[in-house]
Formats: sequence, C-alpha cells, structure tokens
Amino acid sequence: MFKTAVTEMFGVETPILMGGMTGVGYGELVAAVANAGALGFITAHMFDSGQALFDEIEKTRALTDKPFGVNLTLLPSINPIPYDDYREAIIASGIKIVETAGRAPTDHLPRFKDNGVTVIHKCTSVRHSVSAVKKGVDIISIDGFECAGHPGEDDVGLVVLLPATVDALPGVPIIASGGMADGRSLVAALALGAAGVNMGTRFCATVEAKIHQNVKQKIVDSNELDTVLVGRTLRNTARVARNAVSEEVAAIQRDPTKSFEEVRELMAGKRGRDNVLRDGDTDGGIWTSGQSQALIHDIPTCAELVRNIMAQAEGVRARIAA
Repeated sequence: MFKTAVTEMFGVETPILMGGMTGVGYGELVAAVANAGALGFITAHMFDSGQALFDEIEKTRALTDKPFGVNLTLLPSINPIPYDDYREAIIASGIKIVETAGRAPTDHLPRFKDNGVTVIHKCTSVRHSVSAVKKGVDIISIDGFECAGHPGEDDVGLVVLLPATVDALPGVPIIASGGMADGRSLVAALALGAAGVNMGTRFCATVEAKIHQNVKQKIVDSNELDTVLVGRTLRNTARVARNAVSEEVAAIQRDPTKSFEEVRELMAGKRGRDNVLRDGDTDGGIWTSGQSQALIHDIPTCAELVRNIMAQAEGVRARIAA
C-alpha cells in the first residue's frame, strides 16, 4: 500500500489520477478508473450544457460507488462555454473533487469553497503554482515538459519541475504530471515529493477508453520521439502525436510570421476528435499524446493497468529498500 495525502484526502486506494482529457474523459472510462482504485475526472467542456454534465455524472455514479471528479478547463474560446452552468451542475451533483486547468479558477473558487469542493489546479511552472495557491486552490498538479497537451513555454522537465514546486509550496500536496506511465514513474514521483501521479496518455491505451483501437495501437507502437510541438511561435505550445497533419503544422509554424489562421483548419479540435479518435484515421487530424507513450506496451483494462502499476511500484520499493 502507498498511503499519501491524495489517498487520505480523497479516500482512493492508490495515488494514481487520470486527469481530464478532451474526447476521452467520459463517464464509462472514469467509472472504470474509479473501480480500479484510482481517481478519474469527467471532462466538463465535452458537454453542451450544465444539465448534460449533470446527467453524465449521474450515469457515472450508476457505474461506481468510488470517488471521482470533474475537470474544468478554463480557456479562451470562439464559442462561449457555459462554465458557470458547469460549476453549478458540479455542486448540485454533490461532486467534491474538481480539477481545473488553463487560467486560475479565481471566479469559481468562492462557490466551490462554500460547498466543500477540493480544487486541484494544473500548472506548468513554479511561479504559476505559487500564484494559484495564493488565490485559494488546494492542490497543484504540476505538468512537466513531457506531458501531452499544453506543457507551457518554459520547457522544464518534471524531474526538476516537480521538486522545485514541492520546495516552493511546503505543506501543499503536489501531483506529478507528464511522463508518468508505470510503477517506476510512481515511485520516482513520490521520491521527489509528490503525493500522487497523473496519467493521461497511459489511460488512453486501455480497453475502456472510448477512442478507436487504431489510436490505442498507435500509442503502443510509438516511442518518445513520436510527438511534435505545435503552436510554439504563437506561445501556445501543444505536444501532439507525430503524424502527417502535425508535421505539416509544425513546418508552417517554423515561419514566425505565419498566423493561427494559416493552420486553423488543420488544428481544428473537431477534426481530430471525429477523424482520429472516433474513426481511427491516425493521420486525419491533430491529437494529443505525451512522451510517456515510449513506456506503453499494451492495452489492458483499467483494473489490470492499476494492478500492474502498483505491483511494479511495490517491486521497485522493495528493490530500493534491499
């Protein structure tokens, strides 16, 4: 057993989290993660209303009696996102764990605090972590440069970023994110001061993930070199899977005079979700994947995955102690 601040605070069996993932974080997967003894998050902005999110929470509750949470990613959007409605749906549902990302959730914290909701905020730098805690978040999930999605603009790997964040925020639970995929990752993160680990790409390659089998197999077949950074010249860096589209985007963006309009159609989220995640054309659009794919060699059930991670972690701990 690995008892940490995360397992104690949330009543979960393991210090493993599956953070929110666009196109992936539906209730069935979250329930499977919860039943496996880890902590999963429904991704709120995949739903078109607060009521739809509430219904997904209720559907998930019918599949598990274990704790789970909701991810609220706060980003600029062309079309308005009903964040206030999401927040009220979360509160009405009785959910007590929220993971936020993007900008600090300052305007949502009073309502969450009044209703006993613990807020985990994802950051990509020490300075933003310190600022978020000052604003009132409870836990920091620190994303190293290895992570899928948005690693920030500082390019600091987790092996430095994690302990630096732990040192800057004594007494605040810190979750390690980016490059985490197995029991070795877990023990290493705990040794560096983390209270748990967040795994995204690893949970995409599971039986219960509602994405096409081709995508899962592509993760298994890929290594640490098979990701591409896009959006660098726009200071909105994203780490995505290497494919025909992401390489085209990266090539266009090597010219710093090119605007987002030059790649808007190529980078459209709907294109990636429909062509890739739903239909299985792994060259059909942009989709996120982390460098941790180098450590992913199978497509187990969530129960098998968590069991294997913890068994490996126990073995690593025993070897170190010997």
